[in-house]
Amino acid sequence: MNLRQTLALLCVAASLLLAPGCAKKSNEPVVGVYLALTGKQADFGITTRQGVELAAEEINSRQGINGKKLKFVFEDDRGDPAEARTAVSKLIDQEGAVAILGDVASKNSIAAGQVCQQREIPMISPSSTNPRVTQDRPYVFRVCFIDPFQGYVMAKFAADNLKVHTAAVLWDNSQDYSVGLAKVFLQEFPKMGGKIVAQVNYQSDDQDFSSQLTKIRAANPDVIYVPGYYSEVALIARKARELGIKVPLLGGDGWTSPTLVQRSGGALYGSYMSDHYSAESEKPAVKQFVEAFKAKFHTEPNSLAALGYDATWILADAMKRAGDFKPKDIRDQIAATRDYPGVTGNITINSQRNAVKSAVVLKIGKDRPEYFTTIDPPK
Repeated sequence: MNLRQTLALLCVAASLLLAPGCAKKSNEPVVGVYLALTGKQADFGITTRQGVELAAEEINSRQGINGKKLKFVFEDDRGDPAEARTAVSKLIDQEGAVAILGDVASKNSIAAGQVCQQREIPMISPSSTNPRVTQDRPYVFRVCFIDPFQGYVMAKFAADNLKVHTAAVLWDNSQDYSVGLAKVFLQEFPKMGGKIVAQVNYQSDDQDFSSQLTKIRAANPDVIYVPGYYSEVALIARKARELGIKVPLLGGDGWTSPTLVQRSGGALYGSYMSDHYSAESEKPAVKQFVEAFKAKFHTEPNSLAALGYDATWILADAMKRAGDFKPKDIRDQIAATRDYPGVTGNITINSQRNAVKSAVVLKIGKDRPEYFTTIDPPK
């Protein structure tokens, strides 16, 4: 073999090592995490990452899992479904991830979950609530409740707690999450004796909601259900108050953001949102988590941080019970999770790979959302 042939073979070998399909070899089992760490949904991703990091630190400080510390690799999907697919493919093919955590926005989890299912790598979404995330995907799980329950919660809250009779619904027609919640509320509120007096929608990135809110004002509802994400919701609330609309806005966990109150300029004061937990809880698990989170990040954890924390610990618990790091064995043990004592409640994974749990309703105060009530799943 001459020098030219030798060099050619070396180049081929090097290219194979660097190819996307060739995973890095690591002595530490790799957990891939994909989140929106930049872009419009960055508040979601950053707070979730903090919850994951706290759990990861605790897991590895306790000798890891089955004698091995876990390696957590983070990828930024910038809140885009195509980027989410790319991020997960990289985590599996290049980093050698044996399990995946992410995302928050349902459309990103739906896109990335398809990749995980095809590769047969277990994925846990901390907080994507659209039913399609886990539908027909045996390798995809979540530790949060789903939209049909969340939509039911706010319809029931409006009818039973606020005792209102009419509602308008304003949703983001480009987000699976928002569409799903709106659909459920539109079905459930009339069943509880309420009347829908206006139905209008908008698109992500819209900045002016005057037209939609003018129609709603003319219908004179008792409440407005706005199941969108915090960035648009804050703008909607400001414009609603400018137009003289004084009724409470109701929303879901997409409102969760440490900047929500600031972004809305106080316009959401007295409004309500469904969520996964309250930092005000006196439960020992919650108090311990809040204390540890504040010590590490110097701020109070919201529900997305708590769900990121729970998702990480549930994955670690499944790995421990599996006794190895084979993706199928991990998948089987996630599916077998029953009554796990999480920060966001006792978590049981049902046959559809969804978490069965209660929801809390928070009232938007002058500084932050505050606990108002708990609503259990219908029996």
